[in-house]
Amino acid sequence: MRPYSLRFSHQVLTATIVALVGVNAARAWGPEGHSAVARIAASNLTAQAQAEAKSLLTPHETLAVISSWADDVRTDHPDTGPWHFIDIPLTASTIDMERECAGGNCVVHKIEEFESVLKNKSADAAARREALEFLVHFMGDLHQPLHASDNNDQGGNKVQVIFLGQPGNLHAVWDSGIIRREKLWGDQLATTLEQRITPEQKAAWKRGSVSDWALESHALAVKVVYGKLPAGSPPNLSDDYTQSMLPVVEEQIEKAGIRLAYLLNQALSQ
Repeated sequence: MRPYSLRFSHQVLTATIVALVGVNAARAWGPEGHSAVARIAASNLTAQAQAEAKSLLTPHETLAVISSWADDVRTDHPDTGPWHFIDIPLTASTIDMERECAGGNCVVHKIEEFESVLKNKSADAAARREALEFLVHFMGDLHQPLHASDNNDQGGNKVQVIFLGQPGNLHAVWDSGIIRREKLWGDQLATTLEQRITPEQKAAWKRGSVSDWALESHALAVKVVYGKLPAGSPPNLSDDYTQSMLPVVEEQIEKAGIRLAYLLNQALSQ
């Protein structure tokens, strides 16, 4: 694959929750969630993996800084768009890679592909850096339930809702709306989430494959995102709904961070 070598600055988003719900709905977690995933991962790397990752970045970069790069390049490189999700039908219980990942263009295949690039220390440094950038982001995407499900509604983008009294769509609520209700940012959000992860959870979450983790996200889409969607047209997502969904969102971010560290430790600690 060709490297996307152009660097993009990371914009500071100052929009309100309501504004976020209406824009860029296809981008999982938003910068806050992706940054939290990367920060949790960074604190769970081996010393060797930390050093190797640092060697691929510039002196002022961290995993958190690069965590939204894959979204930044989508405008100029729309061919990367399908890499952020896998459309597993809501009624399916397994993944059909030929149907749902044609040509390897889905998040499951790309995570595996970029992990392999990272493992190859004889590969071009620019290619390995790019692989790191994509892998950090895609592990976050994989754990957003609406990036692993297909209900013929573009991952919830076509599902109109009323969120905290304002019109929006279901995908954007799960991307940014719910997590922003936590009102924690940067290190504070990551620290708050990581402090409650137990050693038993860390061990359990590392089990399985990328496909297993995709199916886990898919099951949450079935049982929680759609299964607990209030009745109504459009559904009214109140603060009670947001508070009941927040633990699900937070645990998915926690899992993504621990699993990202697990993959990076495997790829960079050789």
